[in-house]
Amino acid sequence: MQLWIGLGNPGAGYALNRHNVGFMAVDAIAEVHGFDPWKKAFQGWASAGRIGTERILLLKPATYMNESGRAVGEALRFYKLDLDAITVFHDELDLDPFRIKVKTGGGAAGHNGLRSIDAHLGQDYRRVRIGIGHPGHKDRVHDYVLGNYAKAEMDDLVDMLGAVAAEAPLLAAGDDVRFMNEVALRLA
Repeated sequence: MQLWIGLGNPGAGYALNRHNVGFMAVDAIAEVHGFDPWKKAFQGWASAGRIGTERILLLKPATYMNESGRAVGEALRFYKLDLDAITVFHDELDLDPFRIKVKTGGGAAGHNGLRSIDAHLGQDYRRVRIGIGHPGHKDRVHDYVLGNYAKAEMDDLVDMLGAVAAEAPLLAAGDDVRFMNEVALRLA
């Protein structure tokens, strides 16, 4: 079994925030691949399903971003999984908007959701970094990540989420490089 976590903040007021693009990604995956309805579990919402031959549990922590590690740790312990079973979908300031990069391990780069997971579990898990771009100055970061996507960005957002969901079987199979390439080709 794999545990795929989308990072975000709960509540309608946060739904279209750039910081919630991890929630958006797992929602798109659940919809495209016919996962079970979301239900409350592990201090968040969970949805189970299959992609190819892989059983996957999608998780959206309801602990707010800064405490995401609590929910992830609870699910990991419940299923007795190792860190290599985890994939975290999150917003990334240091990537151009709608670019996707996958990496395993590394630091939190100031991301409080990753910092929380690192503190609870360590750093050796796979991350799907979803570019949101940088507002240009560090004093503007907080309002930028907690700001909604602009209307002009919606088509690109929908296209990127659709590409991530469509190519999710490659991610499930562990072919991270091909996943990144195929997503990029869909968005070219």
